[in-house]
This record gives sequence, structure tokens and C-alpha cells, in this order.
Amino acid sequence: QVQLVESGGGLVQAGGSLRLSCAASGRTFSSYAMGWFRQAPGKEREFVAAINWSGGITYYASSVKGRFTISRDNAKNTAYLQMNSLKPADTAVYYCAVNRGMAWTPTLSSKYDSWGQGTQVTVSS
Repeated sequence: QVQLVESGGGLVQAGGSLRLSCAASGRTFSSYAMGWFRQAPGKEREFVAAINWSGGITYYASSVKGRFTISRDNAKNTAYLQMNSLKPADTAVYYCAVNRGMAWTPTLSSKYDSWGQGTQVTVSS
């Protein structure tokens, strides 16, 4: 079981930026696809962004495309989510997750088998 630890959340004003990190345990991180999801109070968990094992293919929700960038550093066993031009609607708990080899549909939470504990992002207006 891989362990994931998110960090980098916090309180920011609208228009500001944050960079989330997701540190993974284990020596096979570089073979995993990864995703970021978020969940706002009273809402279902939703897809934000995903990246394949090499970092060469990325996917984004339409609501964040052009503002968020997902990346990974396999040498550091870490994935990142750079969030720019933040909006109050981006307020949520953000989770990272990995797909360890099952058939992968990047936008489906059910296709990820390990999750971090989440980090809170709050964007004030």
C-alpha cells in the first residue's frame, strides 16, 4: 500500500496562487498514474487534474484548465498541483491519489486505489 501525504494548502485571496505537493512512499512511484480531486462542503468529490506515469500526458477539468498545472518529479516521489488565478469556487479539500496499474480512466475516482488525507484550500473573495 502506497502512502500519500498532501501539503501546501492554506488561505489565499482570490487571484492568488498556491502549490500543492503530494509526497508518496515506495520505490515504484514512477510507475503510477496520479490524480488530484477536490471536495467542497456539501458536494461530491470531483476530478481536478491527472498525470500519467512519465508526466508526458496530463488531463484537466474544464473548470481549472488554463489556471492549474499538474506535474511530477519521479526522482522525489512527489506530484504537484500549481494553482493560479484562484477563485472562491476553488475552495475545497484537495486530495491526491494514485493508480497502481488497474485500467485507468483519469477522471474517475473509482480508478484510483490509494488516497492522501487531503489538504484544505480556502480562497477568500
